[in-house]
Amino acid sequence: MLYSVIFSLTFVSFFCWESSAADAQQWRSALHLPVTDRFALDVSDGTAYNVPCNTSVLQYCGGTWRGIINQLDYIQGMGFDAVWISPPFANVEGPTPFGELIMGAYWPQDLTSLNPHFGTANDLKNLSASLHSRGMYLMLDVVVNHMVSSRPINTTAMYPFTDLSNFHDLCWITDFSDQTQTFDTENPQVIETLNNWVTDVISDFGVDGLRLSTVKYVSKHFWSTFTAQAGVFTMGEVFSVDPKYTSPYTEVMDAVIDYPTWFELAPAFLSPQDDFNALKDIVKQSQDLYTGGTFMTGSFLENHAHPRFGSLTNDTARQANALVWPFIHDGIPILYYGLSGGERPSNQEALWKTRYDPEHAFYTMVTSLNKARKAAIASEEYFLITPMQFLDANAENTLVVSKPPMLALLTNIGSQQMTSVRWNVTHPVFKRGEHLVDILTCRSYFSGENGGVSIQSDEGMPKVSVPILLHRTK
Repeated sequence: MLYSVIFSLTFVSFFCWESSAADAQQWRSALHLPVTDRFALDVSDGTAYNVPCNTSVLQYCGGTWRGIINQLDYIQGMGFDAVWISPPFANVEGPTPFGELIMGAYWPQDLTSLNPHFGTANDLKNLSASLHSRGMYLMLDVVVNHMVSSRPINTTAMYPFTDLSNFHDLCWITDFSDQTQTFDTENPQVIETLNNWVTDVISDFGVDGLRLSTVKYVSKHFWSTFTAQAGVFTMGEVFSVDPKYTSPYTEVMDAVIDYPTWFELAPAFLSPQDDFNALKDIVKQSQDLYTGGTFMTGSFLENHAHPRFGSLTNDTARQANALVWPFIHDGIPILYYGLSGGERPSNQEALWKTRYDPEHAFYTMVTSLNKARKAAIASEEYFLITPMQFLDANAENTLVVSKPPMLALLTNIGSQQMTSVRWNVTHPVFKRGEHLVDILTCRSYFSGENGGVSIQSDEGMPKVSVPILLHRTK
Protein backbone atom coordinates (compact mmCIF):
# COMPACT_ATOMS: atom_id res chain seq x y z
CA MET A 1 0.00 0.00 0.00
CA LEU A 2 1.41 3.33 -0.99
CA TYR A 3 1.99 5.92 1.67
CA SER A 4 -0.64 8.52 2.27
CA VAL A 5 -0.19 11.90 0.68
CA ILE A 6 -1.93 14.93 2.12
CA PHE A 7 -1.41 17.53 -0.49
CA SER A 8 -3.48 20.21 -2.15
CA LEU A 9 -2.09 21.98 -5.17
CA THR A 10 -4.17 24.63 -6.89
CA PHE A 11 -3.51 25.48 -10.49
CA VAL A 12 -4.76 27.52 -13.40
CA SER A 13 -7.17 25.77 -15.71
CA PHE A 14 -5.37 25.97 -19.00
CA PHE A 15 -7.57 24.16 -21.49
CA CYS A 16 -10.84 25.54 -22.80
CA TRP A 17 -12.50 22.21 -23.55
CA GLU A 18 -15.42 21.80 -25.89
CA SER A 19 -17.63 18.80 -26.50
CA SER A 20 -15.99 18.10 -29.82
CA ALA A 21 -12.96 16.21 -31.04
CA ALA A 22 -9.73 17.67 -29.72
CA ASP A 23 -6.57 18.07 -31.73
CA ALA A 24 -3.44 16.16 -30.79
CA GLN A 25 -2.02 18.91 -28.58
CA GLN A 26 -5.17 19.08 -26.48
CA TRP A 27 -4.79 15.40 -25.60
CA ARG A 28 -1.52 16.02 -23.78
CA SER A 29 -2.96 15.86 -20.30
CA ALA A 30 -3.79 12.54 -18.61
CA LEU A 31 -5.79 9.49 -19.68
CA HIS A 32 -7.62 6.99 -17.48
CA LEU A 33 -8.05 3.39 -18.68
CA PRO A 34 -10.87 1.39 -17.09
CA VAL A 35 -11.85 -2.09 -18.28
CA THR A 36 -15.56 -1.52 -18.90
CA ASP A 37 -16.74 -4.85 -17.51
CA ARG A 38 -14.68 -4.50 -14.31
CA PHE A 39 -14.83 -0.80 -13.45
CA ALA A 40 -18.35 -0.04 -12.22
CA LEU A 41 -21.79 -1.62 -12.00
CA ASP A 42 -24.99 0.28 -12.70
CA VAL A 43 -26.07 0.03 -9.09
CA SER A 44 -26.54 3.05 -6.87
CA ASP A 45 -27.99 1.57 -3.68
CA GLY A 46 -24.70 0.37 -2.16
CA THR A 47 -25.18 -3.31 -2.95
CA ALA A 48 -22.65 -3.24 -5.81
CA TYR A 49 -19.72 -3.53 -3.40
CA ASN A 50 -20.76 -7.09 -2.58
CA VAL A 51 -21.22 -8.34 -6.16
CA PRO A 52 -18.62 -11.07 -6.76
CA CYS A 53 -16.27 -11.15 -9.74
CA ASN A 54 -14.08 -14.21 -10.14
CA THR A 55 -11.50 -13.22 -12.75
CA SER A 56 -10.26 -16.80 -13.13
CA VAL A 57 -13.50 -18.03 -14.73
CA LEU A 58 -13.12 -15.50 -17.59
CA GLN A 59 -16.74 -14.41 -17.60
CA TYR A 60 -18.51 -11.06 -17.71
CA CYS A 61 -18.90 -9.50 -14.26
CA GLY A 62 -21.44 -6.80 -15.11
CA GLY A 63 -19.60 -3.49 -15.51
CA THR A 64 -21.34 -1.07 -17.87
CA TRP A 65 -21.10 2.36 -19.46
CA ARG A 66 -23.77 3.60 -17.06
CA GLY A 67 -21.57 2.36 -14.24
CA ILE A 68 -18.68 4.46 -15.56
CA ILE A 69 -20.96 7.51 -15.73
CA ASN A 70 -21.81 7.00 -12.06
CA GLN A 71 -18.11 7.03 -11.14
CA LEU A 72 -16.88 9.97 -13.23
CA ASP A 73 -16.39 11.99 -10.05
CA TYR A 74 -13.88 9.33 -8.97
CA ILE A 75 -11.96 9.57 -12.26
CA GLN A 76 -12.05 13.34 -12.61
CA GLY A 77 -11.19 13.75 -8.94
CA MET A 78 -7.79 12.22 -9.65
CA GLY A 79 -7.21 14.85 -12.32
CA PHE A 80 -7.90 12.87 -15.49
CA ASP A 81 -9.29 14.66 -18.53
CA ALA A 82 -10.06 11.68 -20.76
CA VAL A 83 -11.33 8.11 -20.48
CA TRP A 84 -10.24 5.27 -22.75
CA ILE A 85 -12.89 2.54 -22.69
CA SER A 86 -12.77 -1.07 -23.85
CA PRO A 87 -13.77 -1.92 -27.44
CA PRO A 88 -17.53 -1.31 -27.46
CA PHE A 89 -18.59 -3.57 -30.30
CA ALA A 90 -20.31 -6.96 -30.25
CA ASN A 91 -17.91 -9.80 -29.45
CA VAL A 92 -18.10 -13.53 -29.89
CA GLU A 93 -20.71 -14.77 -27.42
CA GLY A 94 -20.56 -17.82 -25.22
CA PRO A 95 -17.68 -19.96 -23.97
CA THR A 96 -14.45 -20.21 -25.93
CA PRO A 97 -11.11 -21.90 -25.15
CA PHE A 98 -10.05 -18.48 -23.81
CA GLY A 99 -13.16 -17.77 -21.79
CA GLU A 100 -16.27 -15.67 -22.35
CA LEU A 101 -14.76 -12.20 -21.96
CA ILE A 102 -11.71 -12.19 -24.23
CA MET A 103 -9.07 -9.77 -22.92
CA GLY A 104 -11.76 -7.21 -22.20
CA ALA A 105 -13.66 -7.48 -25.53
CA TYR A 106 -10.97 -7.70 -28.22
CA TRP A 107 -12.62 -10.44 -30.32
CA PRO A 108 -15.18 -8.47 -32.37
CA GLN A 109 -17.80 -10.29 -34.38
CA ASP A 110 -20.07 -7.45 -35.45
CA LEU A 111 -18.71 -3.94 -35.94
CA THR A 112 -22.20 -2.62 -36.61
CA SER A 113 -23.60 -3.58 -33.19
CA LEU A 114 -22.59 -2.72 -29.64
CA ASN A 115 -21.67 -5.20 -26.93
CA PRO A 116 -24.97 -5.74 -25.08
CA HIS A 117 -23.11 -6.57 -21.85
CA PHE A 118 -21.88 -2.98 -21.67
CA GLY A 119 -25.17 -1.24 -22.39
CA THR A 120 -27.20 0.35 -25.16
CA ALA A 121 -26.38 2.91 -27.83
CA ASN A 122 -28.05 5.55 -25.67
CA ASP A 123 -25.87 4.53 -22.72
CA LEU A 124 -22.72 5.06 -24.77
CA LYS A 125 -24.01 8.38 -26.07
CA ASN A 126 -24.81 9.42 -22.50
CA LEU A 127 -21.28 8.50 -21.42
CA SER A 128 -19.90 10.74 -24.14
CA ALA A 129 -22.26 13.57 -23.20
CA SER A 130 -21.44 13.19 -19.51
CA LEU A 131 -17.72 13.41 -20.20
CA HIS A 132 -18.15 16.43 -22.45
CA SER A 133 -20.27 18.22 -19.85
CA ARG A 134 -17.26 17.93 -17.52
CA GLY A 135 -14.79 19.14 -20.13
CA MET A 136 -13.48 15.60 -20.59
CA TYR A 137 -12.84 13.42 -23.64
CA LEU A 138 -13.94 9.97 -24.76
CA MET A 139 -11.47 7.58 -26.38
CA LEU A 140 -12.74 4.38 -27.99
CA ASP A 141 -10.57 1.30 -28.34
CA VAL A 142 -11.10 -0.06 -31.85
CA VAL A 143 -9.96 -3.29 -33.48
CA VAL A 144 -9.68 -3.23 -37.28
CA ASN A 145 -7.08 -5.97 -37.60
CA HIS A 146 -9.32 -9.00 -37.20
CA MET A 147 -12.75 -10.42 -36.57
CA VAL A 148 -13.64 -13.68 -34.86
CA SER A 149 -16.27 -16.24 -35.71
CA SER A 150 -17.76 -18.91 -33.51
CA ARG A 151 -16.90 -22.44 -34.56
CA PRO A 152 -17.38 -23.71 -37.18
CA ILE A 153 -16.29 -20.58 -39.04
CA ASN A 154 -19.28 -18.64 -40.27
CA THR A 155 -18.39 -15.40 -42.03
CA THR A 156 -22.04 -14.48 -42.54
CA ALA A 157 -22.16 -13.64 -38.83
CA MET A 158 -19.24 -11.20 -39.10
CA TYR A 159 -20.58 -7.77 -40.02
CA PRO A 160 -19.90 -5.81 -42.15
CA PHE A 161 -17.47 -8.30 -43.69
CA THR A 162 -19.54 -11.37 -44.51
CA ASP A 163 -17.61 -12.52 -47.56
CA LEU A 164 -14.34 -14.43 -47.53
CA SER A 165 -13.00 -12.05 -50.19
CA ASN A 166 -12.80 -9.40 -47.46
CA PHE A 167 -10.11 -11.41 -45.68
CA HIS A 168 -6.70 -12.78 -46.41
CA ASP A 169 -6.49 -16.56 -46.61
CA LEU A 170 -7.94 -18.14 -43.48
CA CYS A 171 -5.25 -19.85 -41.42
CA TRP A 172 -3.84 -20.28 -37.95
CA ILE A 173 -1.64 -17.29 -37.21
CA THR A 174 1.88 -18.44 -36.43
CA ASP A 175 3.90 -15.46 -37.65
CA PHE A 176 2.64 -12.32 -35.93
CA SER A 177 4.85 -10.08 -38.06
CA ASP A 178 2.95 -11.16 -41.17
CA GLN A 179 0.50 -8.42 -42.17
CA THR A 180 -1.46 -10.63 -44.61
CA GLN A 181 -3.33 -12.89 -42.17
CA THR A 182 -6.32 -10.75 -41.19
CA PHE A 183 -8.58 -8.22 -42.96
CA ASP A 184 -7.50 -7.65 -46.53
CA THR A 185 -6.65 -4.01 -45.90
CA GLU A 186 -5.14 -3.72 -49.35
CA ASN A 187 -8.60 -4.30 -50.81
CA PRO A 188 -10.12 -0.90 -51.82
CA GLN A 189 -13.61 -2.08 -50.84
CA VAL A 190 -12.43 -3.09 -47.35
CA ILE A 191 -10.59 0.21 -46.92
CA GLU A 192 -13.64 2.20 -47.96
CA THR A 193 -15.94 0.22 -45.68
CA LEU A 194 -13.69 0.68 -42.64
CA ASN A 195 -13.19 4.37 -43.36
CA ASN A 196 -16.92 4.96 -43.63
CA TRP A 197 -17.54 2.84 -40.54
CA VAL A 198 -15.16 4.78 -38.32
CA THR A 199 -16.57 8.10 -39.52
CA ASP A 200 -20.07 6.98 -38.55
CA VAL A 201 -18.94 5.67 -35.15
CA ILE A 202 -17.23 8.95 -34.29
CA SER A 203 -20.24 10.97 -35.37
CA ASP A 204 -22.88 8.73 -33.76
CA PHE A 205 -21.26 8.49 -30.34
CA GLY A 206 -19.39 11.79 -29.97
CA VAL A 207 -15.97 10.16 -29.94
CA ASP A 208 -12.95 12.43 -29.39
CA GLY A 209 -10.11 9.96 -29.89
CA LEU A 210 -9.27 6.41 -30.93
CA ARG A 211 -6.90 3.88 -29.44
CA LEU A 212 -5.91 1.64 -32.34
CA SER A 213 -5.42 -1.98 -31.36
CA THR A 214 -2.93 -4.43 -32.92
CA VAL A 215 -1.43 -1.75 -35.15
CA LYS A 216 1.68 -3.65 -36.25
CA TYR A 217 -0.39 -6.35 -37.95
CA VAL A 218 -1.86 -3.91 -40.47
CA SER A 219 0.06 -2.00 -43.12
CA LYS A 220 1.18 1.57 -42.48
CA HIS A 221 -0.43 2.62 -45.76
CA PHE A 222 -3.83 1.56 -44.43
CA TRP A 223 -3.30 3.46 -41.17
CA SER A 224 -2.40 6.66 -42.98
CA THR A 225 -5.75 6.71 -44.78
CA PHE A 226 -7.76 5.42 -41.82
CA THR A 227 -6.46 8.01 -39.35
CA ALA A 228 -6.92 10.82 -41.85
CA GLN A 229 -10.51 9.72 -42.44
CA ALA A 230 -11.19 9.49 -38.70
CA GLY A 231 -10.21 13.12 -38.18
CA VAL A 232 -9.75 12.70 -34.40
CA PHE A 233 -6.77 12.01 -32.17
CA THR A 234 -5.34 8.53 -32.75
CA MET A 235 -2.94 6.55 -30.60
CA GLY A 236 -1.73 3.15 -31.75
CA GLU A 237 -0.62 0.00 -29.98
CA VAL A 238 2.64 -1.06 -31.64
CA PHE A 239 3.78 -4.02 -29.58
CA SER A 240 7.56 -3.93 -29.94
CA VAL A 241 10.68 -3.61 -27.83
CA ASP A 242 12.43 -1.65 -30.57
CA PRO A 243 11.91 2.10 -31.10
CA LYS A 244 13.37 1.71 -34.59
CA TYR A 245 10.48 -0.59 -35.46
CA THR A 246 7.94 1.66 -33.75
CA SER A 247 9.20 4.93 -35.21
CA PRO A 248 7.62 4.70 -38.71
CA TYR A 249 4.18 4.37 -37.15
CA THR A 250 4.60 7.79 -35.55
CA GLU A 251 4.35 9.17 -39.08
CA VAL A 252 0.87 7.73 -39.77
CA MET A 253 -0.93 8.42 -36.48
CA ASP A 254 -0.83 11.08 -33.81
CA ALA A 255 0.75 8.97 -31.07
CA VAL A 256 1.90 5.48 -30.14
CA ILE A 257 1.74 3.53 -26.90
CA ASP A 258 5.28 3.66 -25.53
CA TYR A 259 5.96 -0.07 -25.42
CA PRO A 260 9.74 0.10 -26.01
CA THR A 261 10.13 2.14 -22.83
CA TRP A 262 7.69 -0.05 -20.88
CA PHE A 263 9.77 -3.14 -21.54
CA GLU A 264 12.67 -1.47 -19.69
CA LEU A 265 10.57 0.37 -17.09
CA ALA A 266 9.39 -2.51 -14.94
CA PRO A 267 12.79 -4.29 -14.69
CA ALA A 268 14.51 -1.02 -13.76
CA PHE A 269 12.42 -0.59 -10.60
CA LEU A 270 12.11 -4.20 -9.48
CA SER A 271 15.40 -4.64 -7.67
CA PRO A 272 18.42 -2.67 -6.43
CA GLN A 273 20.50 -5.08 -8.49
CA ASP A 274 19.06 -3.50 -11.64
CA ASP A 275 20.28 -0.14 -12.89
CA PHE A 276 18.53 2.50 -14.95
CA ASN A 277 20.90 2.57 -17.92
CA ALA A 278 18.70 0.54 -20.28
CA LEU A 279 15.68 2.68 -19.42
CA LYS A 280 17.55 5.91 -20.04
CA ASP A 281 19.00 4.60 -23.31
CA ILE A 282 15.62 3.57 -24.72
CA VAL A 283 14.11 6.97 -23.89
CA LYS A 284 16.97 8.78 -25.59
CA GLN A 285 16.60 6.58 -28.69
CA SER A 286 12.87 7.25 -28.84
CA GLN A 287 13.37 10.99 -28.45
CA ASP A 288 15.69 10.93 -31.44
CA LEU A 289 13.68 8.54 -33.64
CA TYR A 290 10.00 9.36 -33.22
CA THR A 291 8.21 12.05 -35.16
CA GLY A 292 7.81 14.75 -32.54
CA GLY A 293 10.10 12.91 -30.11
CA THR A 294 8.45 11.18 -27.15
CA PHE A 295 5.92 13.97 -26.63
CA MET A 296 3.24 12.09 -28.57
CA THR A 297 3.55 8.75 -26.83
CA GLY A 298 1.32 7.11 -24.27
CA SER A 299 3.41 6.51 -21.15
CA PHE A 300 2.19 3.73 -18.85
CA LEU A 301 3.19 1.35 -16.09
CA GLU A 302 0.31 -1.12 -16.39
CA ASN A 303 -2.46 -2.08 -18.77
CA HIS A 304 -5.03 -4.80 -19.40
CA ALA A 305 -2.64 -7.08 -21.32
CA HIS A 306 0.20 -7.48 -18.83
CA PRO A 307 0.82 -8.34 -15.16
CA ARG A 308 0.25 -5.67 -12.54
CA PHE A 309 3.50 -4.14 -11.36
CA GLY A 310 2.42 -4.91 -7.80
CA SER A 311 2.38 -8.62 -8.66
CA LEU A 312 6.08 -8.41 -9.56
CA THR A 313 7.14 -6.75 -6.30
CA ASN A 314 5.35 -6.22 -3.00
CA ASP A 315 7.72 -3.42 -2.02
CA THR A 316 5.56 -0.32 -1.69
CA ALA A 317 8.50 2.05 -2.22
CA ARG A 318 9.38 0.48 -5.57
CA GLN A 319 5.71 0.58 -6.56
CA ALA A 320 5.55 4.29 -5.70
CA ASN A 321 8.72 5.11 -7.64
CA ALA A 322 7.50 3.31 -10.75
CA LEU A 323 4.09 5.00 -10.49
CA VAL A 324 5.70 8.44 -10.73
CA TRP A 325 7.25 7.64 -14.13
CA PRO A 326 4.29 8.30 -16.50
CA PHE A 327 3.66 11.70 -14.92
CA ILE A 328 7.23 12.97 -15.31
CA HIS A 329 7.59 11.53 -18.82
CA ASP A 330 7.39 13.63 -22.00
CA GLY A 331 4.30 11.79 -23.20
CA ILE A 332 0.65 11.39 -22.20
CA PRO A 333 0.27 9.73 -18.78
CA ILE A 334 -2.00 6.67 -18.92
CA LEU A 335 -3.27 5.15 -15.70
CA TYR A 336 -4.79 1.67 -15.72
CA TYR A 337 -7.68 1.49 -13.25
CA GLY A 338 -7.04 0.23 -9.72
CA LEU A 339 -3.79 -1.15 -8.38
CA SER A 340 -4.50 -4.72 -7.26
CA GLY A 341 -4.28 -8.00 -9.11
CA GLY A 342 -1.60 -10.09 -10.75
CA GLU A 343 -1.04 -11.65 -14.14
CA ARG A 344 -3.78 -11.88 -16.73
CA PRO A 345 -6.66 -12.48 -16.10
CA SER A 346 -6.31 -11.46 -12.43
CA ASN A 347 -5.02 -8.07 -13.60
CA GLN A 348 -8.64 -7.19 -14.37
CA GLU A 349 -10.12 -7.13 -10.89
CA ALA A 350 -13.53 -5.61 -10.15
CA LEU A 351 -12.95 -2.09 -8.85
CA TRP A 352 -16.30 -1.86 -7.06
CA LYS A 353 -14.87 -3.99 -4.27
CA THR A 354 -12.67 -1.02 -3.29
CA ARG A 355 -15.70 1.27 -2.80
CA TYR A 356 -13.90 3.93 -4.87
CA ASP A 357 -12.11 5.31 -1.83
CA PRO A 358 -10.78 8.86 -2.53
CA GLU A 359 -8.70 8.68 0.66
CA HIS A 360 -6.71 5.65 -0.53
CA ALA A 361 -2.98 6.41 -0.70
CA PHE A 362 -2.90 5.37 -4.38
CA TYR A 363 -5.69 7.81 -5.22
CA THR A 364 -4.15 10.74 -3.35
CA MET A 365 -0.70 10.14 -4.86
CA VAL A 366 -2.06 10.10 -8.42
CA THR A 367 -4.12 13.20 -7.69
CA SER A 368 -1.02 15.05 -6.50
CA LEU A 369 0.99 13.99 -9.55
CA ASN A 370 -1.74 15.08 -11.95
CA LYS A 371 -2.19 18.44 -10.21
CA ALA A 372 1.55 19.11 -10.25
CA ARG A 373 1.82 18.25 -13.92
CA LYS A 374 -1.12 20.48 -14.82
CA ALA A 375 0.33 23.31 -12.78
CA ALA A 376 3.63 22.86 -14.62
CA ILE A 377 1.83 22.99 -17.98
CA ALA A 378 -0.07 26.10 -16.94
CA SER A 379 2.93 27.98 -15.56
CA GLU A 380 5.73 26.92 -17.86
CA GLU A 381 5.43 27.90 -21.52
CA TYR A 382 7.91 25.28 -22.63
CA PHE A 383 6.95 22.33 -20.41
CA LEU A 384 5.22 20.41 -23.19
CA ILE A 385 8.02 20.95 -25.72
CA THR A 386 11.08 20.53 -23.50
CA PRO A 387 12.39 16.93 -23.55
CA MET A 388 12.85 15.19 -20.23
CA GLN A 389 16.52 15.03 -19.24
CA PHE A 390 18.39 12.58 -17.06
CA LEU A 391 20.75 14.13 -14.53
CA ASP A 392 23.46 12.59 -12.38
CA ALA A 393 22.62 12.07 -8.70
CA ASN A 394 26.14 10.96 -7.78
CA ALA A 395 24.74 7.85 -6.08
CA GLU A 396 23.87 4.28 -7.02
CA ASN A 397 20.27 3.07 -7.37
CA THR A 398 19.07 6.56 -8.33
CA LEU A 399 17.32 8.09 -11.31
CA VAL A 400 16.90 11.86 -11.67
CA VAL A 401 14.45 13.15 -14.28
CA SER A 402 14.34 16.86 -14.99
CA LYS A 403 11.24 18.23 -16.70
CA PRO A 404 11.26 21.91 -15.69
CA PRO A 405 9.71 23.08 -13.46
CA MET A 406 9.40 19.50 -12.13
CA LEU A 407 12.26 17.38 -10.82
CA ALA A 408 11.67 13.69 -10.05
CA LEU A 409 14.07 11.90 -7.71
CA LEU A 410 13.56 8.16 -8.07
CA THR A 411 15.23 5.03 -6.72
CA ASN A 412 14.88 1.26 -6.82
CA ILE A 413 16.53 0.70 -3.42
CA GLY A 414 13.20 -0.35 -1.87
CA SER A 415 11.80 0.15 1.60
CA GLN A 416 13.55 -2.74 3.33
CA GLN A 417 17.17 -1.82 2.66
CA MET A 418 19.37 -0.86 5.60
CA THR A 419 21.22 1.73 3.54
CA SER A 420 19.60 5.04 2.67
CA VAL A 421 19.75 6.93 -0.59
CA ARG A 422 20.66 10.57 -1.05
CA TRP A 423 20.25 12.37 -4.36
CA ASN A 424 23.07 14.87 -4.85
CA VAL A 425 22.16 16.81 -7.96
CA THR A 426 24.78 19.42 -8.82
CA HIS A 427 23.17 20.45 -12.11
CA PRO A 428 21.57 23.93 -11.79
CA VAL A 429 17.96 22.80 -12.01
CA PHE A 430 16.46 25.65 -10.01
CA LYS A 431 17.42 29.19 -9.09
CA ARG A 432 19.99 29.69 -6.37
CA GLY A 433 18.42 29.14 -2.95
CA GLU A 434 14.95 28.63 -4.44
CA HIS A 435 12.20 27.53 -2.07
CA LEU A 436 10.95 24.10 -3.19
CA VAL A 437 8.29 21.62 -2.11
CA ASP A 438 8.02 17.86 -2.53
CA ILE A 439 4.49 17.40 -3.84
CA LEU A 440 4.25 13.87 -2.40
CA THR A 441 4.87 14.86 1.22
CA CYS A 442 4.43 18.65 1.24
CA ARG A 443 7.87 19.03 2.81
CA SER A 444 9.71 22.16 1.78
CA TYR A 445 13.43 22.80 1.35
CA PHE A 446 15.79 25.01 -0.62
CA SER A 447 18.02 24.47 -3.61
CA GLY A 448 21.75 24.89 -3.17
CA GLU A 449 24.05 27.73 -4.11
CA ASN A 450 24.31 26.39 -7.68
CA GLY A 451 20.60 25.57 -8.04
CA GLY A 452 21.05 21.84 -7.40
CA VAL A 453 19.56 19.77 -4.59
CA SER A 454 20.78 17.31 -1.98
CA ILE A 455 17.87 15.30 -0.57
CA GLN A 456 17.66 12.01 1.27
CA SER A 457 14.97 9.45 0.49
CA ASP A 458 12.55 8.41 3.23
CA GLU A 459 12.49 4.60 3.25
CA GLY A 460 13.13 4.42 -0.48
CA MET A 461 10.19 6.64 -1.45
CA PRO A 462 10.33 9.03 -4.46
CA LYS A 463 10.43 12.82 -4.39
CA VAL A 464 8.87 15.14 -6.95
CA SER A 465 9.99 18.73 -6.43
CA VAL A 466 8.57 21.98 -7.77
CA PRO A 467 9.13 25.63 -6.84
CA ILE A 468 6.86 26.54 -3.95
CA LEU A 469 5.46 29.45 -6.01
CA LEU A 470 4.09 26.87 -8.43
CA HIS A 471 2.54 25.07 -5.47
CA ARG A 472 0.72 28.27 -4.54
CA THR A 473 -0.49 29.04 -8.07
CA LYS A 474 -4.19 29.97 -8.09
